[in-house]
Amino acid sequence: MKMFANLMVGLVALLHVGFMVLEMFFWDHDVGAKVFGLSREVLHSSATLAANQGLYNGILAAGLAWALATGKRDVKLFLLGCVVVAGIFGAFTAKLSILFTQALPAVVALVLVLLSTPKAQAA
Repeated sequence: MKMFANLMVGLVALLHVGFMVLEMFFWDHDVGAKVFGLSREVLHSSATLAANQGLYNGILAAGLAWALATGKRDVKLFLLGCVVVAGIFGAFTAKLSILFTQALPAVVALVLVLLSTPKAQAA
């Protein structure tokens, strides 16, 4: 079970690396236009905001990678919770699909982390 939990945490981290790359480097390009379905004008005018958002996704990915490397359950749970909240917020304020691409994988990882390590062992 712990292996599956760690694989899901790793997947969430990789997804956020992908989000970071899209938002920081491909936002105002053909790739960004296709992925996000926004006009070039909107993409161009919001590129700085997207890069900032991408940086935060990179920070989440780095934190999750650190939590995996150190085995810190509490850090995994905290960061996965942050991803879930961000995904729910994004789904309500931007696109419903964010609920499935960001929040759902984090919920699955969070549940697996909770189930894989009894609370007594977590300390």
